[in-house]
Amino acid sequence: MSPEQAYQPDRSLKGKLRRRLVRLAHRRPLARGPQAPMVSFTFDDAPLTAAEAGARLLEARGARGVFYVSAGLAGTEGPMGRFAQPADYARLAQAGHEIACHTYSHLDCGQATGVAAEDDTARNRATLADWGAGPVSHFAYPYGDVAAGPKGALGGRYGVLRALHHGVIEAGTDLNQAPAVGIEGPNGEAIAEHWLARAKARNAWLILYTHDVRPDPSPWGCTPDTLARLIDRAQTSGMEIVTVAEGAERLGVTTAAA
Repeated sequence: MSPEQAYQPDRSLKGKLRRRLVRLAHRRPLARGPQAPMVSFTFDDAPLTAAEAGARLLEARGARGVFYVSAGLAGTEGPMGRFAQPADYARLAQAGHEIACHTYSHLDCGQATGVAAEDDTARNRATLADWGAGPVSHFAYPYGDVAAGPKGALGGRYGVLRALHHGVIEAGTDLNQAPAVGIEGPNGEAIAEHWLARAKARNAWLILYTHDVRPDPSPWGCTPDTLARLIDRAQTSGMEIVTVAEGAERLGVTTAAA
């Protein structure tokens, strides 16, 4: 698949209205915010470069990341390069990184029914467990999109269900559609730096995400140098790097996921 064949959001008036209204539906506000600023480094789709270079950069600094895995993509080629194999995800889990759910088939939760989303995520959890990479307790919507049906069906089954709109996690944040900031594109590093400073100033939790990590990244990825600088900047500023599971536990967030 080429980048030109990659997903494009529904830019129709109906699609824009749905995305606006779903932010008001099936909300699960966070009861209390962090006592100190935190940041999580996450990798959507978990390409092989993220599982290797991304993980190494974090491990070298005593930190761990979160890999949102769609098991159905394992070993295939995509616009971010080759996706990692089951053994890679098991290795990441054994090294202390968090493996989280991203649906099995990289399902567009903005177009799917609630039943379809439940079935696809259940298949993903079971597959990851079979690979030695489970259990999983947290989730990210593929493409960052969700409709009311999947949001209602999945909300509360996972501790934090992450979307892609910019923001930080603090008291009152909707855990069923939590914000995140991408490290991607020509301005990705500068945008991430801005939100790191904002999270520190507000004693909030920031979730950063990228996809591939390589010297010539896709439009949805970043370079190893960019990721290294952001990890270093977070640590030197006094922000603690946590996995989503660690951050959620500190805030008393629970999950009903099997």
